[in-house]
Amino acid sequence: MTLNRRRFHQLLTTSLALPSVAFNAHANKFPERAIRIVVPFAPGAGTDAMGRLVASKLAELLKVSVVVDNRSGASGALGAQEVARAEPDGHTLLLAAAPFTTVAAALPSAGYDPLGGFAPVGMIAHGPLVWVVPVSLPANTLPELIALAKAKPGALNYGSAGVGGINHLVLESLKARTGTFITHIPYRGIAPATLDTLSGQLQLLTGTIPALAPYIREGKLKALAVTSPERSPALPQVPGMREAGMADFNVLNYFALVAPKGTPEPVVQQLNTALAQVVQMPDVKERLDRDALVPAAGSPVALSQFLQRDLAGWKQVVAKQGLKIDAF
Repeated sequence: MTLNRRRFHQLLTTSLALPSVAFNAHANKFPERAIRIVVPFAPGAGTDAMGRLVASKLAELLKVSVVVDNRSGASGALGAQEVARAEPDGHTLLLAAAPFTTVAAALPSAGYDPLGGFAPVGMIAHGPLVWVVPVSLPANTLPELIALAKAKPGALNYGSAGVGGINHLVLESLKARTGTFITHIPYRGIAPATLDTLSGQLQLLTGTIPALAPYIREGKLKALAVTSPERSPALPQVPGMREAGMADFNVLNYFALVAPKGTPEPVVQQLNTALAQVVQMPDVKERLDRDALVPAAGSPVALSQFLQRDLAGWKQVVAKQGLKIDAF
């Protein structure tokens, strides 16, 4: 009887261990096939360029094909929805950028949960936007612009790349902090909004530094401030928000990788390790520097905490401004 009980205990222990063994064996096989990085915007955009850079470097490290799949639409929500529904095995990833959290905060119809529906893999890089105005506008600093907006409520027009995006909500954040009324005009992309700012039809715009720096350097647009507390090395002559009197104002455009919820932790860790190596590659760091981005490799937990803070912050802005956005 003692031998039988001992044998039964051994069998029970072995059977309980089997799922773990199988799980680890599955993780050790990763990647088993090509990895797909879904970029939720059209080819040619900054997010697309980042996705292709990361894909090429991950392919080198993981010794497997890594393809970029552009699934644009609904301000990035369609691509996020697709990845959230994908098999959670690490072979489908999302190149997440700022709209990943801003759209979810602003639109109840976004159709995905940036926190509960995904497994964070790791941050790639981040950098501030820059506030610009046409050269004809009688404002040379952000405080002067705010004073002008207060003197003429609703007279200033601001262009964005679309409702719910970072270009939209950064304006709402500024309005909430300063008590100003600036008219928001959404465009289908930042390019047409930039053209209308150059012509003077729009009086205020934010965009990425690489997109707007040429116009700033050529004297076609005036840069008032970058959206981070400190100055950006890419535009050292442009003040940060601290100098503009808002030291706690910090809006960053970011790039990160996330996987579907339920992706095995060893797979996530393997991807995170590879991503950290990518970010430290000299040519990648050079490319990020050229794009006015700071390498920001970190753990999945660090990315999770960042996304929680970012989403919560944008939800506060949406609530304070009473934004009612029902559609993209």
